Amino acid sequence: MRKKGLQFQFLQVGLLLFVLSLQGCKTLYQTQNFQQKNIPEAPNYLEGNAWAVLPSKYPASLQQFAPSTIDSLQADVFYVYPTLLLDTKDARWNTPIDDALQNEYVVELAVKNQVSPFATSGKIYVPYYRQAHIRSYNMYASGGKEAFEIAYSDVKNAFEVYLKKYNKGRPMIIVSHSQGTTHVRRLLKEYFDNKPLQQQLIAAYIPGMGIRKDEFKALKAMTSPEETGGFVSWNTRKKNSYPKGKNWFVGSVTSNPITWDTTVKTTRDQHKGFLYTNNKLYTKALKITLTDGMVWTSLPHFPLRYFAVFKKNYHTGDINLFWQDIKENAELRTQTWLRAKK
Repeated sequence: MRKKGLQFQFLQVGLLLFVLSLQGCKTLYQTQNFQQKNIPEAPNYLEGNAWAVLPSKYPASLQQFAPSTIDSLQADVFYVYPTLLLDTKDARWNTPIDDALQNEYVVELAVKNQVSPFATSGKIYVPYYRQAHIRSYNMYASGGKEAFEIAYSDVKNAFEVYLKKYNKGRPMIIVSHSQGTTHVRRLLKEYFDNKPLQQQLIAAYIPGMGIRKDEFKALKAMTSPEETGGFVSWNTRKKNSYPKGKNWFVGSVTSNPITWDTTVKTTRDQHKGFLYTNNKLYTKALKITLTDGMVWTSLPHFPLRYFAVFKKNYHTGDINLFWQDIKENAELRTQTWLRAKK
């Protein structure tokens, strides 16, 4: 129990802002050959235990941010969380959805910090899924591809159950980060892009991956704060820093997560709020500059900020760094969509 507690504390600090960059080429993973017999059992999304969050099942970590009258919300939010299977000594390719420690990470970290800003805009749905281990990106040809296919099959199945059982024609916001965005990119192409379901899309918030400007046929990057029916995406790093040896970001959509328009630079006065580990919101905490494929940020003003001076990768802070900015923008887009449909 002590070991798990320490692991949780470490990951909590990391996910909130500055987790391991995972970009060093010296990372050594304990692994095993990908074999069918080792694939965890597929979830049954008709059962409540396959979901981390349903409107009837809000964990305490989310309840504190949700309105008291959830049933009054007129939209839905479907969220796919990022990679939380990060342990280099974990040889598994995919996580079973009954892994208690991983599920604790999902609820107490990902849900609390990444889907919470949307809690006032719609009823939230978060499926557990057999996420792929982080090494699946670096070892794509040696088992990673198969691991991602398993993960995506869960996301797809969960979304289909959501559509048939829960949605009932309601407008929706799609939210994801990192590996979640890897899967949601496919989901958007399969179900929304130039499809009838696009008419129900308020917006897709899909940061944490390089999304090309021509990624979709009909879904467009939104460039005004009230625009609906498209997507926004960004990747956050310390000002004047670049990922080593990789140019995946070049040419990627770079939305401004503060002004939500084409503004290239912001001041600290424009920043609405960063959600920190102590559940406090720090306003006017940072300023950003948009560059090719990335949002460069100043060192955020938060407790013990100087311990983060040498960190360059703000990947895991893509959402909670702009928590209040996202919250207010999601509310605005939702109300804009609803007014247009009256």
